[in-house]
Amino acid sequence: MADAGVASRRAAEQMVLDGRVAVNGHVVRLLGTKVDPAHDQVSVDGRQIRERKKLYIALHKPAGCVCSHKDELGRRTIYEFLPAEWRIASTVGRLDFNSEGLIFLTNDGQFALRLTHPRYGVQKKYVATVDGIVEQDMLERFVRGIFHAGEKLKADSARRVSKNVVELELSEGKNREVRRLFESQGLAVRRLQRTQIGKIKLGELKPGRWRALTDTEIKTLLLK
Repeated sequence: MADAGVASRRAAEQMVLDGRVAVNGHVVRLLGTKVDPAHDQVSVDGRQIRERKKLYIALHKPAGCVCSHKDELGRRTIYEFLPAEWRIASTVGRLDFNSEGLIFLTNDGQFALRLTHPRYGVQKKYVATVDGIVEQDMLERFVRGIFHAGEKLKADSARRVSKNVVELELSEGKNREVRRLFESQGLAVRRLQRTQIGKIKLGELKPGRWRALTDTEIKTLLLK
């Protein structure tokens, strides 16, 4: 029922206990009752429900907008770039207001969990342009790991593209991790772009444009 958008999982459980849910015309009160959406008919209060279509979207987030549905400061949100019927999707992770690049949106909670939970180690690639010169020993410290504000930050890999441009790969996705890595070394990030998630690259997708992920891409993201 949660997947169909009827209610949250907790509220759906209460509906079952209250006898408001029927499967193939028979009221069920047992939590965890198994159904096959392809063959079973599920109804709530006599109204049949259908599984909501799963959405998997890749968006090129521009700098200068937030990832929330609404912003209390009145700033632009990424949902302005999506068709109205697709705005039910939630972001898979975040990019901060000044960051740009590849971000996924979905209404599939398991897919989102698979891409964001540290235990799965899905790598994200970033390109950071900083104010100042980046030395190789700094990048080596990033890969070994550093402590910032009582938290360990670590890049899986880091390489210099030029004297002030660095490409990094991370798999944990802690809050503002790339920016904090450089802040710990006294450098400010002037531009930050996420260019890849798993094997999916930003490619030629222009800022503010989106596309649906293919079935093959979705399967690739779910592989360990």
